[in-house]
Amino acid sequence: MVELSTGIAGAYCTKMLSDAGADVVKVEPPRGDPLRLWSASGARIEPGSDGALFTFLAGGKSGVLADPGIGADLGAVHALLRTADAVVWSRGSAVAEHPSLHPEQIRRTHPHLTVTAITPFGLDGPWSDRPATEFTVQAWSGGIIGLGRGAPDRAPVHIGGRVGEWLTGATAAAAVLASRARTLVTGDGELVDVSMLETQVLSLTYHPVSFFEGLGRPFRTERRLTVPGVATAQDGLVALGCGTAQQWFDLCVMVGHPEWIDEDSPLSITEQANKMAPEIRAWIAERTTEEILDLASALRIPNGPVGNGGNVTGFDQYRSRGSFTVNPRGDFVQPGRPYRIEPGTLPDPQPSPALGEHTHDCRRRSETPRPVRDRAPSGAGSRSVRPFGGLRVLDMTSFWAGPSCTHALAMLGADVIHLESASRPDGTRLIAGVPVSEDDWWEKSPIFSGLNTGKRSLALDFRTERGREVLRRLIATCDVIVENYTPRVLDQLGLDFGTVRALRPDAILVRMPGFGLDGPWRDNPAFAYVIEDSAGLSWLTGHPDQNPVEPYSVGDPNAGVHALVGLLVALEQRRRTGVGALVEAPMVDAALNIAAEQVIEYSAYGTILQRDGNRGPVAAPQNLYRTDELDEFGRPDCWVAVAVETDEQWLFLRSALGDPGWAADPELGTAAGRRRHHDLLDEQLARWCRGRTADEIVGVLWDAGVPVAKVMQPHRQTEIPQLAHRGFFEELDHPVFGRARHSTMAARFSEAPAVVHTRRAPLLGEHNREILAELGLDDREIAELEDDGVLGRTPVW
Repeated sequence: MVELSTGIAGAYCTKMLSDAGADVVKVEPPRGDPLRLWSASGARIEPGSDGALFTFLAGGKSGVLADPGIGADLGAVHALLRTADAVVWSRGSAVAEHPSLHPEQIRRTHPHLTVTAITPFGLDGPWSDRPATEFTVQAWSGGIIGLGRGAPDRAPVHIGGRVGEWLTGATAAAAVLASRARTLVTGDGELVDVSMLETQVLSLTYHPVSFFEGLGRPFRTERRLTVPGVATAQDGLVALGCGTAQQWFDLCVMVGHPEWIDEDSPLSITEQANKMAPEIRAWIAERTTEEILDLASALRIPNGPVGNGGNVTGFDQYRSRGSFTVNPRGDFVQPGRPYRIEPGTLPDPQPSPALGEHTHDCRRRSETPRPVRDRAPSGAGSRSVRPFGGLRVLDMTSFWAGPSCTHALAMLGADVIHLESASRPDGTRLIAGVPVSEDDWWEKSPIFSGLNTGKRSLALDFRTERGREVLRRLIATCDVIVENYTPRVLDQLGLDFGTVRALRPDAILVRMPGFGLDGPWRDNPAFAYVIEDSAGLSWLTGHPDQNPVEPYSVGDPNAGVHALVGLLVALEQRRRTGVGALVEAPMVDAALNIAAEQVIEYSAYGTILQRDGNRGPVAAPQNLYRTDELDEFGRPDCWVAVAVETDEQWLFLRSALGDPGWAADPELGTAAGRRRHHDLLDEQLARWCRGRTADEIVGVLWDAGVPVAKVMQPHRQTEIPQLAHRGFFEELDHPVFGRARHSTMAARFSEAPAVVHTRRAPLLGEHNREILAELGLDDREIAELEDDGVLGRTPVW
């Protein structure tokens, strides 16, 4: 692989592939990647050394210098591309910006390559060249205000730590591996166009368009703090959550108020918890974190400690599992790989390259003839080929993390069988707020629909012996099995990896427990928010004078895309060896990886990174500013996001504002000066924005070259012209809740079919007879299973 990128997204993409064994050559301009000099806390990087984050992201790669203004250097880059399988590209360096190295030109010059481009909005469309930062893209995605994050008397808060960059990097890594699977069939390369906006829509919002169009109302209409969420105990912070009604009932018992339990309450559990918030927080404040966590674990209430860069490496679970390791440089700590594969040998962490360290060796290597690849003759492919056509997947997952992993496989052509039962339907069927008095209420969840298009449904009660017999027969026909139960569930079924391998020797079993298959937290219930708390993602989200705020969305899809990368690595290993594998991809390991900068910064420089509202370490000014409007719910809760990353963008902002006198201070001409005077900048920008609408502000600033965004309500994503241009939403007709648009993927594959969704999401048990007939069961046997309740189509409580 050749890396022509700067920033976190491209570097994390290629790091994930390097960690899986890819030979990655990082090409830098003469001054090197700016990440070499980066520290989020502003720590001084000594001359001749590299920043710790760069060292982490560049581990195991080769380093090459090239000046695109020198013909020989440019020729050497193209020589590297001729011998490569894939290239990852993003804007920002003199090398990547050379016209001959634009992704579409690379694709024309080197048609064998998988060319993966990472940009804020995609390579084409009305916004393709618009200025943006991760912060402003969050605002456009609907992720800042979408799940009601933050107290209603303050500005909403973005998710800290530049999560959009990390998520986009992981998405790009999965896209590279998917494209390679197709290339091995067709012999042709392709252009893979990865959009950060689309990544954040999928990762920071909860299928809001499908929800709005399917049910005629937004998922959430107001902002409020999560209760209990992150709360102050006697000796520190603790995190508790209720993802189901049973967990709310158990919390009521735990805090000494069983009389709060009302199974017929017209209020949702979120509304009930908010109503009782003062009493719940008072109970927490009187107890130690250890006492609260022990009680919550005993009652199976989702819980966890609140991690940050300074304490997270000491948590018992991570120490027990060896979740962190010392970087090969020896002076800081980093998280381990987000998945584990058995059997299989993945490389140990390797040092990062010094600037230009491998230039001579790589140039010499690129002069050798390109090896013959084990792929079909060029021209054998067509746009009708999906990468995973013919792959059969048993999807034993529920809620969001697991289904998002298998959903990607379904959209890319796999035959995915979603396993539920009438007594235990997928949890996302139950969280749409549809009254159980309505006919077919379990079929009216647009969230389930959004995560399960392209799949088939088998509703099989595998708690029965006959159900387990059918399940074993099904496993024997599947290439991949994915599950995200707590570890004890498969243990009780006797379906460990040894059993699966006996049924199908080359099967890949992907297990996605919350905290891992071993360790003291092994059986703790793991919902996204608890994962975010325990990994440190919550720590950087919120205002500095308040407790951290849970992102409440990232933990699940982040786990899904990291598990997908591990699964695709295992498929490549199987292709080479014929051997199946166990892939362990805990949700928390994925979260620890995208929160890596906190641990790295603390262990390298002794600084605990802190949340700072909507400010951040990259841009100044960076904040949300209220506009002169009421939102669609009649509240003064409309905002714009503004971020200035460069001195040039500051000049653009000054000009757009009419060069006011306060902006003439020469100190404001530097990033350090703007950071020192951030309060002044916020005051002036807030005053300027207050008398304008969001559309007016965006029109003035964006046209001037300033990164800016409306803070979008997520159910209005279809109003974004860039998403419309790229066909990000596809309309499907559901037999119960009707027509609704569904999001697709954050990557566009140039050689893929134009339509992503091949079929709507299935009704519960819709394909029972079809799937069992494929296993060789006749009509009489299937009818007996139906009569005995082993198969079902309607929930049974």
